[in-house]
Order: sequence, then C-alpha cells, then structure tokens
Amino acid sequence: MSYTKITNSRLLVTGGAGFIGSNLCEHLLQQSNEVICLDNFSTGRRENVEPFLKNKNFTLIEADIRNPNDCKKAMDGVEIVLQQAALGSVPRSLNDPVTTNEVNVGGFLNILVAARDANVKRVVYAASSSTYGDSETLPKREEIIGKPLSPYAVTKYVNELYAHVFGLNYGLDCIGLRYFNVYGRRQNPDGAYAAAIPKFCTQLMAHQSPHVFGDGTHSRDFTYIDNVIQMNHLAALTTNTDARGQIFNTAVGERADLNWIIFLLKKYLSEYDPEISKIQTVHGIDRLGDIPHSLASIEKAETLLGYKPTHTLENGLKEAVDWYWKNLRS
Repeated sequence: MSYTKITNSRLLVTGGAGFIGSNLCEHLLQQSNEVICLDNFSTGRRENVEPFLKNKNFTLIEADIRNPNDCKKAMDGVEIVLQQAALGSVPRSLNDPVTTNEVNVGGFLNILVAARDANVKRVVYAASSSTYGDSETLPKREEIIGKPLSPYAVTKYVNELYAHVFGLNYGLDCIGLRYFNVYGRRQNPDGAYAAAIPKFCTQLMAHQSPHVFGDGTHSRDFTYIDNVIQMNHLAALTTNTDARGQIFNTAVGERADLNWIIFLLKKYLSEYDPEISKIQTVHGIDRLGDIPHSLASIEKAETLLGYKPTHTLENGLKEAVDWYWKNLRS
C-alpha cells in the first residue's frame, strides 16, 4: 500500500479483537501508532489480539460500548476512532432484534457522545451494504437506498442518521464505510452466523459439502480485507473537506455468485488437496432477509478518497485460501 501513512497518532479501534478490527489494529501498529482496542469479546477473539499484547503501543480494554462510562474511558486522548464494534449478521438480528439494537444503535450512540465530549478529530465507522435494502438498482450508489429488510439493516441505517446529526449539530467529523461482504484472514468460520467464505472453506477442507442457501445464483461484491483496511486508512487520513460527513461504498466494484465462489475455493484448495475438487455442493431454501444481488459503485470513494482496490476477487480469494489452509484446518 503506497498511500501516506498514519503515524504517531493515538487511535481507538472498537471491536478491535474482531475480524476487521484486529486487522486494523495490526495495520496501525505497523505504522508506529498508539492503538487502543476496546472489545467485550462477545464475538471478538482473544487469539486475534494475542500477538499485539507485548507491543508497548497497544492497549487492550475489555469493555462494552453499551456502557457510556466504558466509552468515555477508552476515548481519553484519542485523535481518531475506527468504530467497528457491532453485532453483525442478518439472521442473528432476526432471532434477537433487541440485542442487535442495543449494541448497534445504543452502543454506537455512546461512542458518538464520548467522541464529541473528548473532542475527537474524526470517527470512521463501519456502515453496511444492507442499508440498500429492497432497492434493485445496480450498481449500488450511495445516494440511492431502499427500505431495510432486516433489523440489522435498520440499525446500520440508524448509525448513518446519527452520524449525520452529530456532524450537523456538534461538528463531529464522521465518515461512514458501507462494507460489502468482507472476507479474509482471521475471519471466524464457526457458529451459526459465520460468513459464507470461511465457512465454505472449512467445510471443503474437512471434505464436507458446502451448504448454500438457494440455488447459488445470489451474487455479492465480495471484498478482501486489505481493501477494507485501505478504505479505513484513507477515510481516517483524508483532508478533503468534500469527504467529511459522507458515506462510501467499501467494495471492489465486481460481483460473483456463490456457485462461482465455491468453484474458485475448490480450485485453490485443490492445490493443497486434490480430493477437494470432487466435493459436491448442497443447496437449501433461500434465507430470510437476504437480497438476491449486490454490486457497489466505488466511483465516489475513488474520486474523494483516492481509493484503488489492491485485490480483485480472484487474488483476494487466493490469499484468503492460503491463510485458511495454514490456520483453520482441524
């Protein structure tokens, strides 16, 4: 990555023990920053931050964004906040909308209040492509959204509204990143709410059939973790006043269906284990709350932030598979 470094800054990464958060912590530590990681380990994993604990520039705070005092303490001396803490997953939100709302809306509001009171320079927050809801327009452009299709989508849209209001009324500089199906190293393959790519990988590595909701033709703009790191970095650092208060798609600008994803995973994993190429896919019914297709326009991010994705689907998947094979085989 050749863009200007963030260096000698004090940053707070909420949800810093999670998949995306821990990758952001690592990236920022490599650039000689002081990194505060706040996580309650409800979905974050201790092994994700274990390598950082001996780094004098890393501080782990085990706390909960639902507690305003925890947010206030974590914000001490912080210049930039990368707000990643949330309860993800559409199915989880359908099963437990109350907790999803408490974390994603109440917790997010606590972070904004604490950031405002601490005179933080900028909050970069994880928004979601789920905000596009029932809009069938492709590619997805930031200014055109539909009605939410799940409690999770509602919470992520409310985040955007709160960020706008805090910018309008308190001058808090907030930039939102609508993540599109992020995958890569450290992503948890376990549990009922695991993301598709690591779950498919671990099933294939165990010589089990990957289970797909629907006929496999649903398509997504799958986005490798390094592209997400770049977007957070650029949003945190930008001096472009036109970017302040804005929402940006965080994606590649390409889409692939699940059948193609499984084909590529089998292709790359077969380099390690040829038997994987023979495994068949199992298809089930469509999942409630899912949209059929998603594809991002990244023009706004390219224009205002200078974003240039470093990883397409194929080279991102290849790197991800190499990591999964080395780290997730049972």
